Amino acid sequence: MEEKIKTIDEIEDICIKLRQDKKKIVTTNGAFDILHYGHVTYLEKSKKEGDILIVLLNSDDSIKMLKGDKRPIIPEKERALILAALSCVDYVVIFNDNKPLDYIRRIKPYIHTKGAEVSGETRNFINNWGGEYKSIGLEKGLSTTNIVKTILERYFASSPNFE
Repeated sequence: MEEKIKTIDEIEDICIKLRQDKKKIVTTNGAFDILHYGHVTYLEKSKKEGDILIVLLNSDDSIKMLKGDKRPIIPEKERALILAALSCVDYVVIFNDNKPLDYIRRIKPYIHTKGAEVSGETRNFINNWGGEYKSIGLEKGLSTTNIVKTILERYFASSPNFE
């Protein structure tokens, strides 16, 4: 699994070879904190858009900037290893920014997928090299936040001494 986790420099070199081999590179990005069924179906749908799926994973610091100090729940190295264990994921690259625009620019994917709509700015950014943005719907009601809420309701509301 660890061999699937790359730096941006490593993946940039890999992508040069993949494009020479006429492979369709797909990227997606996200936190993927507490991996659940919605994440897995989303990643499988993303993989079907091309030959190689590269997941750009928010670093712990990036998630803290976006979601606050209580997140992530799972550290970035563990999240990367969990994603790398999925057969639909070819590579994982951890990024530190709020958005992975520089990494997407360096990879130049054929398609970039997201679970929801993105701004016109992001869509136009991807179009700069002929890439395409595709929105892949998420499973309704499935989110890390909802899972955390369920855990808190089930274990702490009825039993404050849960260990």
